[in-house]
Amino acid sequence: MRQAKILIYDGSFNGFLSTIFKAFDEGIQVADIQKNATAQRGLFSETETVFTQMDKAKRVWNGIQKKSNAAIKNIYFAFLGETKGIELLLYRYIKKLFSPKDLVHLNFSDDTVLKISQLAKLVGREKHRMEAFVRFQLTQDGVYFANIEPDFDVLPLISKHFRSRYADQQWLIYDVKRKYGLFYDLHSVEIVSLDLKEVYTNSIRQNDTFSAAEYSYQDLWNNYFKSTNIKSRINMKLHTQHVPKRYWKYMSEKKEAV
Repeated sequence: MRQAKILIYDGSFNGFLSTIFKAFDEGIQVADIQKNATAQRGLFSETETVFTQMDKAKRVWNGIQKKSNAAIKNIYFAFLGETKGIELLLYRYIKKLFSPKDLVHLNFSDDTVLKISQLAKLVGREKHRMEAFVRFQLTQDGVYFANIEPDFDVLPLISKHFRSRYADQQWLIYDVKRKYGLFYDLHSVEIVSLDLKEVYTNSIRQNDTFSAAEYSYQDLWNNYFKSTNIKSRINMKLHTQHVPKRYWKYMSEKKEAV
């Protein structure tokens, strides 16, 4: 009987897919799949490091996509959910997907399928919220800058939306929790890392990093926001359901509320 292995990968999605390929190709009995940054040895399991191979990752991606477009979306979204133990759960999900049974990924009575579907929905909801709640501020360098702090790693999911919507201006969206961002230079989007000395929130205090015109536009926007509100009809409970308070510190129209 083969000893179960803990497979270690680099933490990237392509690295995870490469690990799935190796597990299937070599018939490995998988005890766990862990990121190399947080890997822990098992008492009764040996470990093996798996290196990312784009050709192998692509074969797994294409194989899953042939099975179901919905499944490949669920897998990617759930992976970005960063839940502890998600790799092993996804491995089991993919094994079920390639089983002889039809439409196993739609069998929500299966605990694994249900958990992946629920997590993917949560990540999808956070993606849509970020697309709606990102507030750019114009810097002195002419770059539109925004901080975000999402519950999940949704930056890869919102890149297409902002590149399409703001194609004529340079912008940078930075995830302060995960310490990386996306920079668009009018031609392409690149992943960047910054050494931020402070997190730029919607503080009433003006910051020299941003242009004076930016604060004038914010004042105009805030005045418009106030003028369109009817105080007697404000339903804060409903409002906070649609715009949770954890996003307010990065929204310019919420300066006085934070």
